[in-house]
Amino acid sequence: MLDRRRLLLTATAAGAVGATSALAKPSAHAKKAAAHAARKVSDPATEKQLNAVLEKVFQEQLKESPQGLTGLGLDKGENAWAKSKLDDNSPAGIARALRLQKGWLAEVKAIDRSKLAGVAAVNYDTVVYQGEVSLAGADRFKYGAPGYPAPYVLSQLTGSYQSVPDFLDNQHSIETKEDAEAYLSRLNAFATAMNNETELAGADAAKGVVPPDFVIDKTLIQMKALRSTPLEQTTLVSSLVRRAKEKNIAGDWGIRAGKIVSGPVWEALDGQIRLMEGWRPKAVHDAGVWRLPDGAAYYAFGTRSQTTTEMSPDEIHKLGLDLVAKIGADADKIFRSQGMTQGTVGERMAALFKDPRFIYPNTDPGKEELLAYLNGRVKAVTQKLPQYFGALPKAGLDIRRVPKAIEAGAPGGYYQTGTLDGSRPGAYYINLRDTAEVPKWTLPTLTYHEGIPGHHLQGTLALETPGIPMIRRVMWFAGYGEGWALYSEQLADEMGMYEGDPFGRIGYLHDAMLRAVRLVVDSGMHAKRWSREQGIKFYLDHLGDKEETGVTEVERYCVWPGQACSYMIGKMTWLRLRAAAKAKLGAKFDIRRFHDAGLLTGAMPLEVLERRIDDWVAAGG
Repeated sequence: MLDRRRLLLTATAAGAVGATSALAKPSAHAKKAAAHAARKVSDPATEKQLNAVLEKVFQEQLKESPQGLTGLGLDKGENAWAKSKLDDNSPAGIARALRLQKGWLAEVKAIDRSKLAGVAAVNYDTVVYQGEVSLAGADRFKYGAPGYPAPYVLSQLTGSYQSVPDFLDNQHSIETKEDAEAYLSRLNAFATAMNNETELAGADAAKGVVPPDFVIDKTLIQMKALRSTPLEQTTLVSSLVRRAKEKNIAGDWGIRAGKIVSGPVWEALDGQIRLMEGWRPKAVHDAGVWRLPDGAAYYAFGTRSQTTTEMSPDEIHKLGLDLVAKIGADADKIFRSQGMTQGTVGERMAALFKDPRFIYPNTDPGKEELLAYLNGRVKAVTQKLPQYFGALPKAGLDIRRVPKAIEAGAPGGYYQTGTLDGSRPGAYYINLRDTAEVPKWTLPTLTYHEGIPGHHLQGTLALETPGIPMIRRVMWFAGYGEGWALYSEQLADEMGMYEGDPFGRIGYLHDAMLRAVRLVVDSGMHAKRWSREQGIKFYLDHLGDKEETGVTEVERYCVWPGQACSYMIGKMTWLRLRAAAKAKLGAKFDIRRFHDAGLLTGAMPLEVLERRIDDWVAAGG
């Protein structure tokens, strides 16, 4: 996945803090943009000026992000220099990035918004929104990721130790000797990046920003798992050796990579381990960010940035409770139709998790069988796409296991964007640390979310659609993107993907319930001072998952405040806009055109999506 926190204006939006208004209430930015909505057609000269500035900003951003260039497959030709470097995460590098971001935002805002309409207005509003809210977060909170709600530099889900090995293995291509040499250079840069993070995390600790004890424990498990792996078996060494051999690139790559890893890389990792171990004796157990400096505002920053709405924590919490009750009632009906009448919905879910009919063997052959089933689901749903979408993605989809080194703390599944030129397809990763955590009845919905018609379809269409600036093709907003993927789970049901499969439909309702539970637990821990244990209990009581799954989920919410809320709030927005469009257009409503209207202009804040769909409806659909 392109690291959304590296491409500065393309990072997930980090919003203005302290908002307490409801979902439907427009922000000040939305009101300002709406004032220009009467214009039907852009002034050609102004639109041309905007596109030129956005292209300039995109190119300059990429120069600041070697990993972004690699992620997009652009580290070739005149950008070949990037292939030997990682992004500069030093304090000086971060300060430079923020200065540049302010300058870029000023250039965009100098353009006359009143002369723009249609897609050009969407482009302007999205980029300005992103820049303004990200910088607001960076200016107010002087810890964690600048302009992004991740308060801990090092955790089970943040830090170079966690991301760079997978990046080198899956995104750094090796076709030539120069590519292999660049890989070695990046290994040295990996050590530098970890040392920079140790400095940053130490400075944050002096401000009182230290992860809770259970986050430290999980982080240390993962760091020590990497550190204790025999040198030649580490992904860092074996990936280079294997791929150089496949391409017949002669050289003592294993020896050279081993010297770097056993030297500066292990030294830097040991420094991070010592730092975390030094924190552990005095670490607190409180799960929420309320305990951090300006903590209540930090959580409002997190929910605003991730959902791109202004819902308050209380509103989010109540919404979650209401949805848990509704979805539970729907699941109860299906359980009863299958003769499962005893216990709560959560207890019946738990029984289903233990049912041996649905559990693949927890062996490598069993996991291969599971992956084959997922590929079958992708093939089946792909055949139905033309009935629901006008535009279809060209790039393929790979389904892969989460790397073993990080599966202990990784989510159940996630998606990595492919390259712009299609040389590397999109990839859907599934966590197979224990196949009992992913029984067969849960798998279709996860696949529709991460793959098709979810993240892969949405992200690939954005990359492949001509006529929109490159910066807009790679932008990401969780409320839009995760909301689309959760909407896709329901769309798959509407497409008939669960016909004759009542337990698969229970899996669909289970995952909808999961996103409702997230609203409750995320707001509970960060705003209502719930403990980690309260969060885990609520999660397990309603979902019936294995305890390990509940622990991983809840601990994830602790280090990404607000992110877990983006899914359901985004889905509800997509559904609300679809219902409103149907009501206004009547027989003229075409779901293919609705989806194209929402997808073929790239990701955007939900308030911008609302204006986009309103304009589409006003134009006659």
